[in-house]
Amino acid sequence: MLKIKRVYDDVSEQDGKRILVDGVWPRGIKKEDLQHDEWYKDIAPSTDLRKWFDHDPDKWEAFKKKYKKELKEHQYLVDDIKKASDGHNVTLLYSAKDTEYNQAAAIKEYIEDK
Repeated sequence: MLKIKRVYDDVSEQDGKRILVDGVWPRGIKKEDLQHDEWYKDIAPSTDLRKWFDHDPDKWEAFKKKYKKELKEHQYLVDDIKKASDGHNVTLLYSAKDTEYNQAAAIKEYIEDK
């Protein structure tokens, strides 16, 4: 099962494998303090796309369409996430304040729609 969670939320046994999907390290967290198994920074949206989107709900559908093209460039990481979540819990970690409109939610939707 694929889940998403902010890096600032408590760790749970139900998280399973924890994969950070941000392009930059989360503010205020030391690398040794974040409980994560992988950091797939290459799967994060490009800087231009991230800045353009700026977590604007009105741009969400357009963001997902543009981000889908970027995800295809890193299909091997998408495939790794999909394979890891087959019969197991995998949690995609992100640092954005917006819990609904963020790259982890877009990645989850992209994988579940395939």
